[in-house]
Amino acid sequence: MSDASLKGKTVVLGVTGGIAAYKIPNVAHALAKLGADVHVLMTKNATEFIAPLVFETLTNNRCIVDTFDRNFQYDVAHVSLANKADLMLIAPATANVIAKMAHGLADDMLTTVTLAATCPKLVAPAMNTHMLENPITQDNLKTLERYGFTVIPSGSGLLACGDTGSGRLPEESVLVDYVVRELVCPKDMAGMKVVVSAGATCEPMDPVRYITNHSTGKMGCAVARACMLRGADVTLLCARDAGLRVPFVRNVPFVTAKDLFEAVKENVMDADALVMAAAVADYRPAVVAEDKVKKADGALSLALERTDDILAWAGANKPENLYLCGFSMETRDLIENSTAKLHKKNLDLIVANNLKVPGAGFGVDTNVVTLISADGAESLPLQSKDAVAMRIADEIVKHRKAKQ
Repeated sequence: MSDASLKGKTVVLGVTGGIAAYKIPNVAHALAKLGADVHVLMTKNATEFIAPLVFETLTNNRCIVDTFDRNFQYDVAHVSLANKADLMLIAPATANVIAKMAHGLADDMLTTVTLAATCPKLVAPAMNTHMLENPITQDNLKTLERYGFTVIPSGSGLLACGDTGSGRLPEESVLVDYVVRELVCPKDMAGMKVVVSAGATCEPMDPVRYITNHSTGKMGCAVARACMLRGADVTLLCARDAGLRVPFVRNVPFVTAKDLFEAVKENVMDADALVMAAAVADYRPAVVAEDKVKKADGALSLALERTDDILAWAGANKPENLYLCGFSMETRDLIENSTAKLHKKNLDLIVANNLKVPGAGFGVDTNVVTLISADGAESLPLQSKDAVAMRIADEIVKHRKAKQ
């Protein structure tokens, strides 16, 4: 996830004896690059698949295997690591270790630290399909969830044993996403439902061609990501071809402005905030040809009609507690035009930017915006779209606190 920082956080990785252990050095390396202090605990069986030295090189910390290692620094290691940990991730988690954790057994360093730790614990099962689907394993996983563990769903596909089915360890990026979601932000948006739109609408003129714009959806996806990281339940209305991945959100695809309008109406009435970052066409072809419009000599005239003004509808029909945020892309008179839009459409906030300003606009990872509300205008410096998204989330939280 862009702009995520785990600086100052301690992550303990527990690696058990499954073939998927070969993926975990990439996880350790990714977490260390994000600034985390990563400590690795291995079962003895795990060392048959990968050497502890690999983790020690990547994390700059001693990899612990033996509970009674006499060469370890003089402290009660299982207590000191348990106290220090901000999060534990056990991956891959074999059926054997899952069973031991579910029943409080602590016969090696990994299970001992797990039992002593009070931090959030994530478990990523990885094993043969029949072992995973065995009712005993399923009961053990439910027991772990009942005790507060988060169980990361296994993937499906061809397994190392040759079987095809569930039981694959998720990709390394997925495991890192789970850690980041847990640690990177305070959860000051917990309990909130936020709807975000992102990307460009496409208005067809025939089966081949359509009218669209340059929006990539990066800004809207950054807002969805920021709200998710802060604990909100996020629904992302995303252009079908945007191709951007935001984990842990509900995705609702759209193509046309009409599709987006229907999606907004379906999702907004029980939401706490609507952030309309999508670039919606103001006009669409009045008639969509059934067949491809053939090229001819001379000019082609295309009759256009107005699309529905989704933001104006939301402003006119919003429930009392809905926070409504719109976006304004201008090329001149930024403050005047955007302020007029704020009042005309009954918005709480408008995020305005000028396409002609370097670092702002479509398709880039940065933005230069002015936040305009009833309290006035605040110009922000050039920064990443993720940083801008966090400022928008700040405004949503501030509004929520003011209403309490």
